[in-house]
Amino acid sequence: MMRLELVKRPQRSMLFSALSPFIAFVLTIIAGAVLFALLGVNPLKAFQIYFIEPVSQVWQLHELAIKAAPLILIGVGLSVCYRANIWNIGAEGQFILGGIAGSIIPVLFPQFEGPLVLPLMLLFGVVGGAAYAAIPALLKTRFNTNEILTSLMLVYVAQLFLDWLVRGPWRDPQGFNFPQTIQFNDSAILPELMPASGRANWGFVFALVAAVLVWILMSRMLKGFEVRVLGSSPRAGRFAGFGLNRMVFFAFMLSGALAGLAGISEVSGAIGQLQPVISPGYGFTAIIVAFLGRLNPLGIVAAGLVLALTYLGGEAVQSALGISDKVARVFQGMLLFFVLGCDTLIHYRIRLIGFATPKLETAPKLEEAR
Repeated sequence: MMRLELVKRPQRSMLFSALSPFIAFVLTIIAGAVLFALLGVNPLKAFQIYFIEPVSQVWQLHELAIKAAPLILIGVGLSVCYRANIWNIGAEGQFILGGIAGSIIPVLFPQFEGPLVLPLMLLFGVVGGAAYAAIPALLKTRFNTNEILTSLMLVYVAQLFLDWLVRGPWRDPQGFNFPQTIQFNDSAILPELMPASGRANWGFVFALVAAVLVWILMSRMLKGFEVRVLGSSPRAGRFAGFGLNRMVFFAFMLSGALAGLAGISEVSGAIGQLQPVISPGYGFTAIIVAFLGRLNPLGIVAAGLVLALTYLGGEAVQSALGISDKVARVFQGMLLFFVLGCDTLIHYRIRLIGFATPKLETAPKLEEAR
């Protein structure tokens, strides 16, 4: 019998490490062509609709920025967690809680208007996302629970809580019984960047600023060095005097804060009210964005734009070719699979190990027993 074993390479190739995202993208395109062919669609025509047409006009570039902003914000926060070897899988729930917390003022106090409304909403969104992320951090540091499970399960709690709010206490009494809150007043709407050419709002600016600030944090500041040390060698970090529990809270709450900011930016910018669903899965897609960007905040900006294009492309092929919108999810999943696969082969090599099945010599032993 033969079995496969991964053996760590003594030194990884810097060239292939840099090319890994591009190789993964090419492999995704090849697999996508096979997928479209199996669906009975011309792959070249499908790729033109999927990747070219959604960015062929100025207003479509605005839509790309709207889709990319939450992916970049969440992905940048997740990169800090993953560099610290802390696995936050619940950014989707932190996104939702940020949207809920930031909507408190325009929903419960609609008469409150003025220049302070929007900054307070953004602050509430940041605090809401960070506070929700602190729950799995507390459970991990206090009870040593698995943060993957707790953060993931809290996503469903957040989704159900949002659904209960918009169907119950926060439902618009003048909304003809639709499950939604009142429309936000003008003071609670995130301004558009260039209203004459498209809908892109300041959420995209927040994403770019966050990426630059986190890049400075990770590459130029002591806290970033602490994140990298504890992520690569917790024992060395403890010898250096770095606190692992403090790092768990820092990484989770920073990640949650950025996810919460993305949530309230989406609600107050692109949507304008709370609905039962305010995210098409940004929190989960941002995991792909973080790894496609090599956990580098500046690389995450480019990765966020690529993944945002898959959302727009999925909508385009759905309307033009009659293909299910789930095709976008398939593309995202294949991209993550190939990114992780390429990274694995860069860090490890596959070795085939053969071993013989031991023969059972029962007859001699029976004779000896007699």
